[in-house]
Amino acid sequence: MHSDYLERILTARVYDVAQETPLDYAPNLSARLNNQLLLKREDMQSVFSFKLRGAYNKMAKLPPDMLAQGAIAASAGNHAQGVALAASRLGTRAIIVMPVTTPQVKVDAVRARGGEVVLYGDTYDDAYAYARQLEVEKGMTFIHPFDDPDVIAGQGTIGMEILRQYQQPIHAIFVAIGGGGLISGIAAYVKRLRPEIKIIGVEPVDADAMSQSLKAGYRVRLSQVSLFADGVAVREVGEETFALCQKYVDDIILVNTDDTCAAIKDVFEDTRAILEPAGALAIAGAKAYVEREQTQGQTLIAIACGANMNFDRLRFVAERAELGERREAIFAVTIPEERGSLRKFCECIGKRNLTEFNYRIADEKEAHIFVGVQIQNRADAAKMVETFEACGFKTIDLTDDELTKLHLRHMVGGRSPLAHNELLYRFEFPERPGALMKFVESMSPDWNISLFHYRNNGSDYGRIVVGMQVPPHEMEEWQAFLDTLKLSYWDESQNTAYKLFLG
Repeated sequence: MHSDYLERILTARVYDVAQETPLDYAPNLSARLNNQLLLKREDMQSVFSFKLRGAYNKMAKLPPDMLAQGAIAASAGNHAQGVALAASRLGTRAIIVMPVTTPQVKVDAVRARGGEVVLYGDTYDDAYAYARQLEVEKGMTFIHPFDDPDVIAGQGTIGMEILRQYQQPIHAIFVAIGGGGLISGIAAYVKRLRPEIKIIGVEPVDADAMSQSLKAGYRVRLSQVSLFADGVAVREVGEETFALCQKYVDDIILVNTDDTCAAIKDVFEDTRAILEPAGALAIAGAKAYVEREQTQGQTLIAIACGANMNFDRLRFVAERAELGERREAIFAVTIPEERGSLRKFCECIGKRNLTEFNYRIADEKEAHIFVGVQIQNRADAAKMVETFEACGFKTIDLTDDELTKLHLRHMVGGRSPLAHNELLYRFEFPERPGALMKFVESMSPDWNISLFHYRNNGSDYGRIVVGMQVPPHEMEEWQAFLDTLKLSYWDESQNTAYKLFLG
């Protein structure tokens, strides 16, 4: 099936709908990586991904009678928009079968481009099977998202543009892999003209069908795939794409969710664009490659291949980016439940910036503190453990614990039989390094802290909630203490939710 891809790509019809996207220098990332990193901005296409290239090329090359019958596709995302746009441009109809679980924003985007949406099944596989059934029933042409020479050639025009846009030496091009259409097209073109350029695929660790297939020497079908980077959540790569990757791809790098979130943040800081997880994979891969190979002073190109991000995922991305950048470590630290030990704990942290601090009184002898600390790198986290242990505090590093990162950090606490005479106050203070420590040190040693929660949300103000055990006859002294703090505060002791869950 390997017809001459060079010719197919040179004659591909993509520019009726696609634009030649810029190759942008990423200054911050380049400085951090000690290499020149260029981003191929496919997120700037009208459908916010590269997919319209392949879909349009395939459909534009159909014989007129077949085109008139219409096109059908199965997709939960970017391919669907590409097919819908191509159909409306070519004056034919498109039916897109999407899983019932597809986010509404994607369904709306396809309808907005004139596509007829049919919701069917829970997974892409269900939708795919139904689309193939409809193809036969309605006599329409199925447009495969990746395993088709015309689709592959359409995506390959990205490789053609890169070599035209940057004619100096290129060390490597990084490309996300789902079914393999994008990397196959780029690799087929680049390896024919500039074989010295490395083509490196990037996959999520939990959706690595191509990586496993290349190792095995045949197409491996995954029993399940993670949906975080939904644009590449493919269980089995294409037949044609697998053959092309065997021939042309130099290496595959696997990255995790935290790495991907960090890459989304990196690209935002350099371009102010927000990529979807699959769209940022190549950038995460380039970072991992530089770390692994210790590459310096080279030109690296990463395909920013999509920006169809669901807005409600940004909170998760922001939360996990710090971990992915190895800039935050999370620990469970046990300190004696006695006066002065919290201060000793703070002295032990020293000048480091805290990102999170959770504590609830639970035991008469020991206090368990959940703490997040800003670090420089992973080795720094190990040093923190040593520091805590040297201060006599038992410490567990939870930075790589999924349960903690996703759930437990929000659940530390609960009611405590030891929280007598507890007052609950919220405080706000201008957020700056060391501000939290200063606050903790100002807490009077005369009262016991029974609850503490702080999370650095990157805003101008730090927000803390504190439980203090103040006997009723000492309320005047407590009020006097509050006045000396010169901070905004709110008494939440009568708050209904507090009484329900913590009081």
